[in-house]
Amino acid sequence: MPEPSRVPAPPGQARLPGKHFWAWLGLAALIVGLDQWSKWYFDTHLFYQERWNVLPFFDFTLLYNPGAAFSFLAGGQGWQRWFFVAIAFVATVLILTMLRRSAGQPLFCLSLSLILGGAVGNVVDRLQHGHVVDFLLFYWNQSYFPAFNIADVAITCGAILLILDEFLRMRRNKRQGA
Repeated sequence: MPEPSRVPAPPGQARLPGKHFWAWLGLAALIVGLDQWSKWYFDTHLFYQERWNVLPFFDFTLLYNPGAAFSFLAGGQGWQRWFFVAIAFVATVLILTMLRRSAGQPLFCLSLSLILGGAVGNVVDRLQHGHVVDFLLFYWNQSYFPAFNIADVAITCGAILLILDEFLRMRRNKRQGA
């Protein structure tokens, strides 16, 4: 018997999203809220480029990134802001579609929810400020990893879980085919 989230709607009727779909959206919204609160906190409690040392290899800092991961396209003339907003909009539509169709697949949906929450969190920054607020800085001696934020952590964890889900799916399919 198919999962309830995969039962097709009767002809001419749209099927409403199930409770799993809304739970995954709730998780994404929680990530957006945590991300925005943390960015607000550091943006109001630190001066630009100020650092609070926490551990010998970790500081809180306040940096602004007009680009993407690792400051990709940060040197653009402002067009990259709208480019990244457009990419996030397309990704959001695709993720919502996949969440709705696959709401009963926990690992897959967890990964999508993390990516969705992170993408929306960074888009909110781009729309409000024209840049993303970063505040987590890891380093060792004079080697620094680019500063990042909660949204970036969520996107990274979501991508790792998405790869893991695909690996497990391939393994499962291989076992069933053997």
